Amino acid sequence: MIRSATPGDAEAICAIYNPCVAETVITFEEREVPADEMRARMAGVTAALPWLVFETGGTIGGYAYATPWRARAAYRHSVETTVYVAPVCRRQGVGRQLYTELIARLRALGVHRAMGGIALPNPASVALHETLGFRKVAHFAEVGRKFGRWIDVGYWQLDL
Repeated sequence: MIRSATPGDAEAICAIYNPCVAETVITFEEREVPADEMRARMAGVTAALPWLVFETGGTIGGYAYATPWRARAAYRHSVETTVYVAPVCRRQGVGRQLYTELIARLRALGVHRAMGGIALPNPASVALHETLGFRKVAHFAEVGRKFGRWIDVGYWQLDL
């Protein structure tokens, strides 16, 4: 089941996100996020944009949300999208289901463009975005540094 996230989901969201922070370069965050900070981030997003969770058997298996693309007013019709899936739920279509619902809700809100930023290489994320119609529009070389190495970032865009 996909539903809107609630503040009570923050701990489960952190349980999915924090291992990515500690062990991977898919996020450039370098310290784990406590649940109260995650709740505050969620509140900042859900005031205007969707934050969704995938729940099965009472367990959160993934989440997706959108944030404003940039702060300036003229960017208000564009968003950046994010999706994370728990390891146990990967390769089961959870990310695709979450993103499909997120995209539908963004369209209903009148959003014009959605951008997905991907730390590279990440073939699974690239495949997910491209399967849903995103197309690559940018590649930034060595713009992040984590775990002692430089990381490229690509951006994929979806016309809504």
